[in-house]
Amino acid sequence: MFRTESCRRLLMTSFIFLFVLILSIILPFGNLSYLKVEASSAGDFNDNENIFFTILYTNDEHGALIPHSSAVDFHPYRKNPAIGGYARLASAVEKVEKEKAGLNEPVLLFSGGDFIGGTAYSWLVPLGYAPELSIKQKIGYDAVVIGNHEYDYGPDVLAGYLKEAGYPGAHARTAVLASNTVPPPDHPLARDDLYLENYILELENGLKVGLFGLIGEDAVAVTTANEPVEFAEQHQAARRMVEQLERQGADLVIALTHSGVDEDRDLAADVEGIDIIIGGHCHTALYEPVVENETIIVQAGAHLEYMGWLDLAYNSSTGSLSVQNREAEVPFLIKLDHTVPVDPEIDKAIESYTDILNAYIKEKTGGRFKDILDPVAFSDFKIPDYPPLQETPMGNLVTDAMRIVTADRSEHDPDFAVQANGVIRGSIMPATMPHSYGMICFYDLVELVGLGKGEDGSAGYPLVAVYLTGDEIMGILEVAVLLEEVMGNTYFLQFSGLRYDYNPGNAVLFTVPGLDLPIPTARAVINVEHYTGEGRQNGDNRYYESIERGDRLYCLVTDAYVASFLPMIGEMVPQLDVVLKNKAGDPVSVENLEELIVHVNGEELKVWQAVVEYAANQPVGESGIPEIDSYYAGTAERINPVWTVPLTIWLLMIVLFLVLAGYYLFKKKKGYQ
Repeated sequence: MFRTESCRRLLMTSFIFLFVLILSIILPFGNLSYLKVEASSAGDFNDNENIFFTILYTNDEHGALIPHSSAVDFHPYRKNPAIGGYARLASAVEKVEKEKAGLNEPVLLFSGGDFIGGTAYSWLVPLGYAPELSIKQKIGYDAVVIGNHEYDYGPDVLAGYLKEAGYPGAHARTAVLASNTVPPPDHPLARDDLYLENYILELENGLKVGLFGLIGEDAVAVTTANEPVEFAEQHQAARRMVEQLERQGADLVIALTHSGVDEDRDLAADVEGIDIIIGGHCHTALYEPVVENETIIVQAGAHLEYMGWLDLAYNSSTGSLSVQNREAEVPFLIKLDHTVPVDPEIDKAIESYTDILNAYIKEKTGGRFKDILDPVAFSDFKIPDYPPLQETPMGNLVTDAMRIVTADRSEHDPDFAVQANGVIRGSIMPATMPHSYGMICFYDLVELVGLGKGEDGSAGYPLVAVYLTGDEIMGILEVAVLLEEVMGNTYFLQFSGLRYDYNPGNAVLFTVPGLDLPIPTARAVINVEHYTGEGRQNGDNRYYESIERGDRLYCLVTDAYVASFLPMIGEMVPQLDVVLKNKAGDPVSVENLEELIVHVNGEELKVWQAVVEYAANQPVGESGIPEIDSYYAGTAERINPVWTVPLTIWLLMIVLFLVLAGYYLFKKKKGYQ
C-alpha cells in the first residue's frame, strides 16, 4: 500500500510517461493529417552550425503511373482503396516543397531505381516513348539510379529511352546515375554520356551533396537482358565514388542503390564515407531508417505506395548528420492514398501517354479491349500469389491459361505448363467500390504478367513450346524442389497439367562445409501424374496417369525467360540433363530459342495475352461479364510436400548397419581363432 496521495500521483505520472515513451519507440509515424509540418519543424531550431534540408524518396515504381490495386477503384474526389500514382506523388512533393520554402530548407527528391517494368505503361518503352522518366523530370526528381528492370528491353532500348527523355542534357534536371555499370566504350550508353558515375548538387544553403548510384549483386543476377553491359564489383566502385566526391568537395555522400536492404547494410559496414543510402530492389517499406556504421539507410516499399521523407540537419563544424523527423513530428513514410490530392498538370501528362497506350492495346487485342480500365472479368474473391514456396491459386490460373490458350490458338497441344513465381508479380485483387465492385480490369491483370520482351521487340515474354521426355520432366521437377530449398520463392515453379508429391527434406543430401555448396539427391520427387483431361486441371482421378519414362515426348509450354534456364539443369545436376526439342524431336539450342516461340497469325503469343484471353473466355455470369470460377479461390493439390524418412537417415542407417555387420563379422572371425 502507498502511504500518501502524492506517491500515488507520482507513480501514475511515471507510468504514463513510460507508456508514452514505449509507444513512441515501437509505433511508426502515421500519415499525420497529410504532410502537415508543425511550427516545431527542424528549421525552427536553426543555429550558426546546423544546415537543415529534406530528402524525399521513392523506389521500385515499376511503371505505376496511375493509382493501382485496383486501378478501376480510383476516384479523384471520393475515398477509395487505389494506391499511388505519379499525380498524387507530385501533389505530395509540391506541398512539402512549399512548406519547407517558408523555413528556407531545400528539398531533394530521389529514386532507388526500377522505374521501368511492371505495368502496361512500360510497354511504350520499346515503342520509343519514355513516360516514366519524362514524368519524373516534370515532378522534379534530382537523381535516379538505373535498376535491373531498366534493362528489361535491352541496353539499346534503354539508350533510346534515355535519349527520348532528353539525355544527356536532362542530367541538369534529373541526373541518371550508374557508378558500377560498364558498357562497351562504343555503346550509346557510354559514348553519348547517357548516365553519370557521380554528381554533385550544391544547395541554396551552400551544402554540397555528392551522389552516386549502384546496382547490387542480386539485382544483377536477375537482370534479364543486359548484354553486352557488364557490372563492376559494388564495394570497389563505391570506394572509388566516395574518394572522387570527397575530392570534389562534397560535404555529404549519398548512394542511390538498387541492391536490397541486406546488401545496403553490407555496403555501409564495409565502405566508409557514405552518409545516406536511398535503397531499392527488395520492395521493403522501412518505417524507420536502418543505421549501419553511422550510415542512414532508407527505402519506401514499391509501386508508389509511399513517399519517403527524411528531415536532416548537417553540422558544419563537426561534419555530423542527424535525422530530425521526430523533432519535426514528421513520418518517414507518407502513404499516397485517397487523402493525397491529384496534381492536375501531372495528371494531364499521364493522360497523353494513356491515349497512346490505349491505341496500342486496341491494336494488340484486335479491338477486344480499347482502354486500360476496360473490365476483363469479374470475381468476388481475390486470387493470391502467396503463401511463398507453395502452390498458389494465381500460379494455377496463370499456368492453366498458358496451357489452354496455347492449345486453342496454335498447332501445339501442351501436356504441361510451368511458370516461375518471380514472373508472377502479385495477386488478382478485384475492385471493391460500388461503381466497380468485382471488376478485374485490363491494367491490373496485365500488371501481374506483363514483364519482358520477345524476339519481335515488343513487350511481354512470348510463350514457347518445348518437347521433353518423361525423364526430362522428372528432372525439371527434381530441380524445382532443389530451387525451392536453395534459391527461394522467386524461383519456385508453378505447374499445370500434372500433380506431384515430393519430400522437401530429400532435396539436398548435405551441404559442403565452408563452400555453402548443396549436394542434390535427385531423389526428392516421390510420385508424378499427368493430367489427361480437357480444359482446366481438376482433381478427378480418372484423368490422371503416370508419366511414361523413355523416349515419349511431352509438350511443355513456358515463357522464353524460363525456357532459357532449362538446359542449365544438367549443369546443376549432371544426371538430370535436359535438352530442348521441337515438335519433331530435333534438339534446339538456347541460342535458337526463337524457333520454339508460339505464334498466332504470324505474331508471338505473349504470356499476358494468354492470361487475358483465358480470363475473358470464362462463362458470363450475372454480372454481365465473364466470371472467374471459385476453383481459383484456393489451391488444387498439384504440388504436394510429403514428409517421409529423409535419405540422410537411410544413409546413416545403412552406414550403421555396415558398421555393426563388420563388427559382428570381426568378432565372429576372432572367435574362431
